[in-house]
Amino acid sequence: MSRTRPWFKWPLVVLLTVALLWLVFGIYAAGQALSALALLSFGALALYVYASKRTLAWRYLFPGVAGMLLFVAFPLLYTMQIGFTNYSASNLLEFERARAYLLDQTTVDEDRTLNFTLHAEGSALRLLLTPPEGGTGSRFISPPLALDSTGAARKAVAMQALPADSPALVNPLPLRQVLSYRDALLGLKLELPDHRVLSYAGVHEFGTVEPLWHSNADGSLTQLATATLYRPNRATGFFENPQGERIQPGFPVGIGWANYSRMLFDSDMRGPFVSIFVWTLVFAGLTVLFSTALGMTLAVLLNWEALRYRTLYRTLLFLPYAVPGFISILVFKGLFNQNFGEINAILDAVFGLRPAWFADPTLAKAMLLLVNTWLGYPYIMVLCTGLIKAIPADLYEASAIAGATPLANFFKITAPLIARPLTPLLISAFAFNFNNFVLISLLTDGRPDYLNTKLPAGTTDILVSYTYRIAFTDAGANFGLAAAISTLIFFMVALLSLANLKLSKVNDNRRS
Repeated sequence: MSRTRPWFKWPLVVLLTVALLWLVFGIYAAGQALSALALLSFGALALYVYASKRTLAWRYLFPGVAGMLLFVAFPLLYTMQIGFTNYSASNLLEFERARAYLLDQTTVDEDRTLNFTLHAEGSALRLLLTPPEGGTGSRFISPPLALDSTGAARKAVAMQALPADSPALVNPLPLRQVLSYRDALLGLKLELPDHRVLSYAGVHEFGTVEPLWHSNADGSLTQLATATLYRPNRATGFFENPQGERIQPGFPVGIGWANYSRMLFDSDMRGPFVSIFVWTLVFAGLTVLFSTALGMTLAVLLNWEALRYRTLYRTLLFLPYAVPGFISILVFKGLFNQNFGEINAILDAVFGLRPAWFADPTLAKAMLLLVNTWLGYPYIMVLCTGLIKAIPADLYEASAIAGATPLANFFKITAPLIARPLTPLLISAFAFNFNNFVLISLLTDGRPDYLNTKLPAGTTDILVSYTYRIAFTDAGANFGLAAAISTLIFFMVALLSLANLKLSKVNDNRRS
């Protein structure tokens, strides 16, 4: 018996194809040729997969593969590509947009401005131009205008000279009402009898607006005030004059490996970068070490059968993991406050000490390790508890008959048997703490800072928080350099993930 095909299959395919082509054409018309090509390729592949009989198996794999390419591969490749450019707050606009921005810059000739007032005439308005206060000259009046207070009129208005003996217009609109017509006034071009064109130049003035730059056929710009020629420098991403002076804004250009060489060979950056890199490794390593030591110790103690209220203790010790991390971090930030925190209050009462936790680099790092150990040990404790439960009880019974001590049991039985399955999880914990941005950002924000550095860098910054500061806060939004560091972080974490997979595979082989 043959299967019936839905009648709407091919009409739906045709409709989707037309919609795809329309969308691709719109993106291409907006000047995004690569985006249009990518969408066309992706859409055509999707239509082929779901319309063809030969690709039945791919219909189930396509969403996952497409999602991986769109949300994993594309951001990674895009970040890597930015790492080879000078993309930053100073080089943000594309070349044509940066050039158009400069050509749109104008200045008002202050010596040739005229004051204006608005006067109601029925439902219309008349605009009166008068010389500046204390000046002499002609007055000009517009025909009745229908100005819209919600938008610009965008039209030219021929002004008429007002005879000197004509009566003065009375009852000008108050300033507040004039400001309500600001958008419409911005769109007016007032043409005087001498063909001079005036534009809105302020709350009370219209004046002659003159461009600051002149466009040349070769793409260069001439500054009209000084007749200086500025040419686009494709190596630096700026318009520069013969003396090397640059004008803002610049435009993104490819700079090769400059960002990576800057990390390694620029003495002003190499020092803080190496220190931050070393501290990142130390921070992640010590966090895993301390959390593992504390969590494993508690798991062993809570596995002691003779201990009363073990369930209560285990529940209380698990609470730090149940509370959202950012709340715990903010609570600790208040507890470690030098002047008002409870920790310093206790230390002052007992030892007469008030440590500057946030001002001293060593104390700030110690504080980070303490807080992160507190946040991380419950996870290790739960893991070790489960692994210890899986150890055969016969081993401990035989050890008890042989007269072994609890410490010997731990080092001879417990630790060796839980080390193998725990190792991949510890590597994952190391990778997580390697990028633990939330703790650094909320607790210390990377501070205290290093002194005399070109880029802001903190003594408690780790690589990911350092990258964030370079990209989004107080380093001039240097996206290119931040992308290069992000790429470096990606490869480091990828190596840790490969090591994790390798160890997991080794453990599986040993079990089999």
